Amino acid sequence: MESIKESVKQMPGFEKFQEKYELMKQQVLTDPKVMRFLRENPDISDAHADKLLSSFYTFKNEQQACSNCPGLDRCPNLMQGYRSELTRVRQTVELRYKPCELKLHDEHKKSMASLIKSYFIPKEILGATFDRLYKHSIDDTRRNAISKAYEFVQMAGTNQPLKGIYFYGKFGVGKTYLLGAIANGLAEKGIHSLMVHTPEFLREMKQSLSDGSFDTKMELLKTVPVLMLDDIGAENMTNWVRDEIIGVILQYRMMEKLPTLYTSNCDYDMLQQHLSYSQKGGLDEVKALRIMERIKHLSSPVFMGGNKNFRDEF
Repeated sequence: MESIKESVKQMPGFEKFQEKYELMKQQVLTDPKVMRFLRENPDISDAHADKLLSSFYTFKNEQQACSNCPGLDRCPNLMQGYRSELTRVRQTVELRYKPCELKLHDEHKKSMASLIKSYFIPKEILGATFDRLYKHSIDDTRRNAISKAYEFVQMAGTNQPLKGIYFYGKFGVGKTYLLGAIANGLAEKGIHSLMVHTPEFLREMKQSLSDGSFDTKMELLKTVPVLMLDDIGAENMTNWVRDEIIGVILQYRMMEKLPTLYTSNCDYDMLQQHLSYSQKGGLDEVKALRIMERIKHLSSPVFMGGNKNFRDEF
């Protein structure tokens, strides 16, 4: 009976296939990196090398792809974002994979993103960095605010007491962007933070009473290692918002010594006046003062000025 091998040899086109195979084999075995591996492992015979041709072929192609990297999203390698390596394992050779620099950078970004939670914060703010802040024109008050923010990040995670910051100033001076830079700086150190646009978030808290998520959201704001309340003072103030949400959150954070940061268009006096409004008419100055004492206990005021609109610089 004729063997399978002999039958294959008699198939039409076998000779051309054989020629292409031999050419491919020569290209693989003369590849500089494959040749170096074979020199470093002289006990691999020619016959053994022939059996390893498939692994050598994959290694050669993937190394060439890495040399002309098209980017992580278009990586043509078998395992996207990984480099193959020829590894000697006892009497054979295996292909093992390690993440490339782009893959490691991407994983780092995703890891950082997982440390930053946000509600109603624009994406460009979540990508803020101190480097970008310093590259743009800043006056003395902005420079001081950036310095205070950077000091906060440096102090975070140490055993030293950490007080929050109350950034205040007019619209568009970069207060929210600065919170984003702080959040990313904290993420670099592995510290969780939460940024919320206060007016929108408080509206959502009212709705969460009906969907059953109120307690979960309150617990998150109370216990997150670093809380950032953006644009406080711009919300529609009610007794319930002031006493049952803001007051409860800040009381817990004050007792647990958890730092809280704020941005506002109001200074302390203006914010106290805003908090004092009562739905029943008149002013509830005592309760407003109680909230302000918690805010002052948890933060130091830092003014941000400037004649240029920070948003126009990006």
